[in-house]
Amino acid sequence: MSSQTKIFVFKMREIIYTLIFAALAILLIVLLVFMFLPKKETKTAQETGTYIPGVYTASILLNNQALDVQVSVDADHINSVDFVNLNESIATMYPLMETVMSNIQTQVLQKQSIDGVTYENDTQYTSIVLLDAVEEALNKARVNPETEVSEP
Repeated sequence: MSSQTKIFVFKMREIIYTLIFAALAILLIVLLVFMFLPKKETKTAQETGTYIPGVYTASILLNNQALDVQVSVDADHINSVDFVNLNESIATMYPLMETVMSNIQTQVLQKQSIDGVTYENDTQYTSIVLLDAVEEALNKARVNPETEVSEP
């Protein structure tokens, strides 16, 4: 049995090329891992809540006098619907205004929406005007769907 020694001769250029290709392969694997790992979720503002928390006001013009309807909301709930600075002259000229607003406020807070709010036939015009003002204030409070909110 004869044992022959084998000698391998490598050129330095081949070793450098091998190291470069190995480094590129490792880099490619790392990039693929980072690309397909689950990312930290960024939710749109629409997904985090329906409203931007705050107090919003809408104005109604009655006999050249402004009547302000104020809606207070947090991210998911309507907290209150009420008048701001109700003048005595408006309350005197429109005696059903406070009663209708009380009815609307009860229903909106219960349903958390103006959809399905009912009113009587003899107060329909006052109710429609007030519901339009409440809807305008809620539209100001609604979240823009394109706004992104990142959560920690």
